[in-house]
Amino acid sequence: MNMDQMIEIVSSKLKLIRIEHGYTQDKMASTLGISKKTLLQIEKQRTHANWTTVAAVAALFRNSEILKTALGGDPVEIVEILAHQGIDRPKEQTMGGKVWWNDVKQENGFKLQQNLISKHYRILDVDNHRWYSSFDVDEAYERLDELVHS
Repeated sequence: MNMDQMIEIVSSKLKLIRIEHGYTQDKMASTLGISKKTLLQIEKQRTHANWTTVAAVAALFRNSEILKTALGGDPVEIVEILAHQGIDRPKEQTMGGKVWWNDVKQENGFKLQQNLISKHYRILDVDNHRWYSSFDVDEAYERLDELVHS
């Protein structure tokens, strides 16, 4: 997934996210810091949201089932990976990939997984703490190798 694909997905789901949360168009536009006219154009799929709006939707509606299902997991994590070209630090504990994840490789207490929807990779430790996330498979394998041999 890249920024353009993320923009497309969030833009296409914005109306459903608004309805899921019981927001009027006025409240949604105000919450996102955009005009009602812009929101209507996005909802009618005449235009796409910009990156800033997509990041705001991901952060403000992080728990949206519609958004999580469309992206295959935590929308904030995906925004962060795209914005920084990866995440390389220990993070919060995950559920270990019971939903949306395929185990690619396991070695010395670490496992490399790929998201079934967004296709990004992550490395988890034995306690399911995320150590690394990226869309670059080569970098993911390199980081796994570094973690395993450190």
